[in-house]
Amino acid sequence: MITPQNNKIHFTMFGETLVVEAWGKDALRVRATKLREFCADDWALLPAKPGDVKISVAGKTQSGNTLSQAESAVAGADDWSLVGASAEAKGGAVIANGKIRCHVGDEGELTFYGKNGEILTGETKNRGVFNNARVLRANGTADFALTYRMTADDDEKFFGMGQYQHGYLNLKGLELELMQRNTQTSVPFMISSKGYGFLWNNPAVGRVTFAKNMTVWRADTTQQLDFWITAGDTPAEIEENYAAAAGTVPMMPDFGTGYWQCKMRYKSQDELMEVAREHKRRGLPMSLIVIDWFHWTERGDFRFNTKDWYDIPAMAAELKDMGVELMVSIWPSIDMKSENYQEMIKLGYCVFPHRGVNLSAGTVLHYDATNPDARKYVWGKVKKGYFDQGIHNFWLDAVEPTIVNQDFDNYRLMAGSGMQLMNMYPMLCERTIYEGTQAEGVTTPLLARSAWAGSQRYGALVWSGDIHSTFDVFRRQVAAGLNMAIAGIPWWTTDIGGFFTHNTRDPEFRELLVRWFQYGTYCPVMRAHGSRNETLDDGSRIEMSGNEVWSFGEEVYEILKKYLFIREGMRPYIKEQMKAAHDKGTPIMRPLLYDFPGDENCWEISDQYMFGPDLLVAPVLSAGVTQRQVYLPAGQDWREQHTGKTYKGGQTVSAAAPIEVIPVFERK
Repeated sequence: MITPQNNKIHFTMFGETLVVEAWGKDALRVRATKLREFCADDWALLPAKPGDVKISVAGKTQSGNTLSQAESAVAGADDWSLVGASAEAKGGAVIANGKIRCHVGDEGELTFYGKNGEILTGETKNRGVFNNARVLRANGTADFALTYRMTADDDEKFFGMGQYQHGYLNLKGLELELMQRNTQTSVPFMISSKGYGFLWNNPAVGRVTFAKNMTVWRADTTQQLDFWITAGDTPAEIEENYAAAAGTVPMMPDFGTGYWQCKMRYKSQDELMEVAREHKRRGLPMSLIVIDWFHWTERGDFRFNTKDWYDIPAMAAELKDMGVELMVSIWPSIDMKSENYQEMIKLGYCVFPHRGVNLSAGTVLHYDATNPDARKYVWGKVKKGYFDQGIHNFWLDAVEPTIVNQDFDNYRLMAGSGMQLMNMYPMLCERTIYEGTQAEGVTTPLLARSAWAGSQRYGALVWSGDIHSTFDVFRRQVAAGLNMAIAGIPWWTTDIGGFFTHNTRDPEFRELLVRWFQYGTYCPVMRAHGSRNETLDDGSRIEMSGNEVWSFGEEVYEILKKYLFIREGMRPYIKEQMKAAHDKGTPIMRPLLYDFPGDENCWEISDQYMFGPDLLVAPVLSAGVTQRQVYLPAGQDWREQHTGKTYKGGQTVSAAAPIEVIPVFERK
């Protein structure tokens, strides 16, 4: 049975309840279940805002709560009656919200239309053996194994979905885990080249297949189908609709646009301060420096060991006088030897395993971020151990979280099963610190190794994890960062130079570092980090050698210094882009298709990107390269920064790229 209810269509048949409702501008939320009621949580979405809603059932139109006869005449291509009339002919019902319409068939099958009546996507009902698009299969409990099949065109392109290490920008033809791992961040929002955006609003572990004949979403165990879909004329419009529905980043503080210095790890207060002072002695810009892990006595203490870190307020104050912010790494794991472990166990603030005694390497549990009381407890410890000592910036490491063999079925949280909830665990860790700092009047980016849809509104700045220092890995980061931007996470960065380095004297590593440093200059946040090892002439190794710009020889130093000052000079421009990200959700770095959707070539290019609206960046991604091909989008003149030469758009040019140059073109 189909019934209209205010801004939604309610459908019931064969024990299934389906609801399609307006949810923000040009958007609809769809839920289906075989349980008595839907989950109360909106997951990634903010509460619904009113839309421009019309509903038609059997030829009658509802605007607001009043039904009247639908007009029979078609006034124009963008007229409601286009879809309303087709719904009358097909039966069922139609709900329209701005530029998107959904037809609900007599048996509950869904088809989504754009503003001109074109089909965007729909369910795969009656396609050969795939007779049911929505499959909620009982798995022996009160929950279901969910499969959802959607139509897709052969030449359709998909972008977004977060950060993966496959190296592709267009996701068509790929299967992706919906699962968090170190270096892999599942943020299940994507944009289609057909003019719609789609959020899989479900934190359960699963997978998605962007096949040639259809798109298939799966959750291994869940209580309902839940997704959000929007339509727009351009990728930018779709992205802005999503940002309005799921939230935007806070305004980046000024220090966030500068250079961040980090390595694994500064072992003491004296070592860190000497690096900061040397930066200042050399006259080099630096806006933030980071204290990495094992500054504590035991993981889960949420405070410094006082032997190596003996006067935190004095350290923070001296750095502040230099114009340098201080950031500290905190983990969600609680070691059994931690001073907080026994209390947290008694209070029920930890995630407990169904099997065994621990969930991560070693003897640690994780705090239960789904428990509001546990979040308050952890913030209280962080506030006392760090915030009240003068450190207001936090690095949330290993918030996937890191566990043995990704055994999410072994998790039990206050809010439910690990298999159903663990993809949103990093977002809740970010919420813990965001709400704590906000209560103290501080807004700060939270450097994090993972995120989920909605993490942006809690200030998540995601980096691409513990990646290796090779050109092959470096190439993959470009597509990873661009897809992360499309997925709605505009604050993103990498470990410049990669994390795992076995020999900092290796000429190829030094070339890689230079090329990565140039790329990092044109990332939303510029941050050097890594585990740097140096192999000496006698074959011995220095573990955790320097990661400062002067640590890799004079030739490298001069190039890196050049790009430190280039970044410094761009900070007013970057601040403008941070404002656009905060106001509208506009990604700071984005694929060419975002700014030039009318140029078909721009939908195919994955190794160039726009940094804000004015700078086209073409990083050098292979060893030994001193020249590269660069496509310049049509409809613009482009000025090559290195030479000052101007080119007409719509052509590919050969750009000089000696070791000290990254090809960058300005819109003329």
